[in-house]
Amino acid sequence: MEDQDDAAARRDISMGVLAFALGFGIFAMVFAVAALIQSNSADAATIVAAGDTDAPGEPTVTEIDVVLSEFSIDGNLTAPAGQVILNVLNEGRIPHNVALGNGPTTPDLNQGETFSLDLGELAVGTYELICHVPGHAESGMTARLAITPAGAAAGDDHDHATDHEEDWEALDRAMVESIMAFPATTEGVGNVPLEPTILADGTKQFEITAEIVDWEVAPGDVVQAWTYNGMVPGPAIRVDLGDKVEVIVHNELPMSTDVHWHGISTPWEMDGVAPITQDLIGPGETFTYAFEAEEPAIGMYHAHHHAQMQVVNGMFATFIIGDTPIPYGEEISGTLIPEDLEIADELPMVLNDAGVIGYSLNGKSFPATAPLVVEEGDWFVVHYYNEGLQIHPMHLHQFEQIVFAKDGIPLDYPYVADTINVAPGERYSVLVQADRAGTWVWHCHILTHVEREEGMFGMVTAIVVTPPE
Repeated sequence: MEDQDDAAARRDISMGVLAFALGFGIFAMVFAVAALIQSNSADAATIVAAGDTDAPGEPTVTEIDVVLSEFSIDGNLTAPAGQVILNVLNEGRIPHNVALGNGPTTPDLNQGETFSLDLGELAVGTYELICHVPGHAESGMTARLAITPAGAAAGDDHDHATDHEEDWEALDRAMVESIMAFPATTEGVGNVPLEPTILADGTKQFEITAEIVDWEVAPGDVVQAWTYNGMVPGPAIRVDLGDKVEVIVHNELPMSTDVHWHGISTPWEMDGVAPITQDLIGPGETFTYAFEAEEPAIGMYHAHHHAQMQVVNGMFATFIIGDTPIPYGEEISGTLIPEDLEIADELPMVLNDAGVIGYSLNGKSFPATAPLVVEEGDWFVVHYYNEGLQIHPMHLHQFEQIVFAKDGIPLDYPYVADTINVAPGERYSVLVQADRAGTWVWHCHILTHVEREEGMFGMVTAIVVTPPE
C-alpha cells in the first residue's frame, strides 16, 4: 500500500513539474513574441499583426509617431482599420497634449516628454486629432487621422497639411481680408451696466440669471455660452462706497452654481464658495447675496463651482465700488496728470482664452471686437481683467499706458508701460491720453493669440482717434 501511495505521489510531482515546464515555456514564447514585436517597431507608422497579417479577420495594431510643437501636430497620420497607438513626443517649448476629438487624451506633456496613447479599435474614416490646451487648437494644433481599409499599408492615400508648398499669396489675402473686416457686427453686447432697484432702506438690489444662451463670438461663430443675463461678460455692477448691496441670483443652468466676489470684501458666508460658505444654488433655485460695500474695489464676479467649465464659457463680469483712484496732479515719467482732468471714457477690457468663448476681448473675437473711439487729446481709463487661464501681455501701439492701480489698489508709484502682463485673476487700471489721430492697434502680444493662417482673430481691437472738431 505504501509503495502505491509513493508511486502516486511521484506521479503527482512529475505532472506538476511538467505543467510548470509547459506553462513556463508558453510564457517564454509569449515574451519572445512581444520582444520581437517591440524590436520591429519603426520610426514612422508600424503595423504589427497577431499572426499572419494576410489572414482575414486577424486584428492589427498600428503604431504612429506623432510630434507636437508650436503649433502643429505632425506625423504619418494614416493607418489601416484596427487598433491604433500614437507614440507622442512634445518637441515644443511649452506643454501640449493630443486627443482623438473628445476621446482618449494624453496628459499635458512638457518639452521632451513622451506618451503612448491607445486609441482603441478604429473603423475606416477620418478622425480629428486636437490639442486641448486652451487656445492651441485655434492656433493650428489640429490634424486629420486617416483610417484606411484593413490590409492597406501605412502611408497609403496620405494627405496632411505639411506635404504641400505654402500658397503665400493666399496667406497674404487671408490676413488682409480678415483685417479689413474690422469692426464686424455680431449679435449681443456684454458689460451692459446693471441698474439696481433701490429698496426702502437704501439697499441697492440687483438681479442676475445664470443661463445658457446662443452667443455670437465672431461673425457666424455662434456658441452655447454660459452667461449672466444672457451676455458675455455679464452685466457690469457699480456701487458707491458704503452702499448696502443685494444680488439675487436665479439659476437656470442644468447644473448647480454659486457666485464668488473676486476682489470684493464680503462676510465669510457671502464669499460664494459652495459648499464651504453656502449650499450650492441648484437648477431652478435662487440665492441672495447681501453685503456692505465697505472698501473701494475694482473687482469682478464669477462662478466658483466648476469654474473650469462655467467661468471660461462666459460666467464672468465686472464689479466696481467707489471712485476710480486716478492720480490727479501727479507727474509720472515726465507726464503731468492735470488736477482738473476730465475722463472721456472708462471701460473694462475683460480677457478670456478658453472654453467656447476662446481668445477674446469682452466676449468677442476679432474682427467683432469693439474699437474705442475718442477725440485727439482725450484721456481715458481702461481696467484690464483676466478671466482666462493664461497670461496676456496687452500692448497698445504708440500711446503710453500709465499704470495707476493693481487689483484695484492705488499704486504708491504709478509707472508707464506700453505692454502690461495681466495674469489670470489680476486687474490693472491704466490711464491713457490719445494725443495723436489715427487708428491704432491694441492687442495681446502673444502672437498666436491674435494671428493664424486664416488671418487675424482673437485678442485684437483698435483705438480710433479722430481729429478735434
